[in-house]
Amino acid sequence: MFRRKKDEPEDMKTPAAPPQAPAPASPSEPEAEAVPARPFPRPAPPAAGALGRPPAPPAPRSGVPARTGESIEGRKLIVGKEIVLSGQITSCERLVVEGRVEASLDSRWMEITDTGVFKGMAEIENAEIAGVFEGTLTVREKLMIRSGGKVSGTIRYARIEIEEGGQISGEVSVDASRAAKTDGASYGNDGG
Repeated sequence: MFRRKKDEPEDMKTPAAPPQAPAPASPSEPEAEAVPARPFPRPAPPAAGALGRPPAPPAPRSGVPARTGESIEGRKLIVGKEIVLSGQITSCERLVVEGRVEASLDSRWMEITDTGVFKGMAEIENAEIAGVFEGTLTVREKLMIRSGGKVSGTIRYARIEIEEGGQISGEVSVDASRAAKTDGASYGNDGG
């Protein structure tokens, strides 16, 4: 369809013209509408100083409250409300459970919010539980059970703090070797 005629020499090419719709091969063919080769370019955003003020910082992520002194750097997994996650969680420094998790976990920090449920096995350094934990929990440093938190199953910890209204049940034991290494704080039931 778009071939060069054989009898036309190589150096007799016509100069390149802007792209156009090809002419119909014969007068009996209907003429096609011209379609632009590229979409229209979008205008560039104004430069930082073009409006006399610096560009706005990125909007904060919704649903994730920023805490004082907390870095959101690192490997963090947030399981949002109405989300169900099951399996094995690895290479996660911080897990925040707002939904439901059925998994095994080896991490540094776990937070179960008041709407969160975790079922399974977890070996972690620190835990803060305001929701529900069921299963095997080993906390190498501090276990914090908030007033609405419920922890049940096989629980080992170095230190524990339970707010009034927090609940713990099952096979509960203190990891005495780790408790002796903590910063001298008590490792009994501090709350209620």
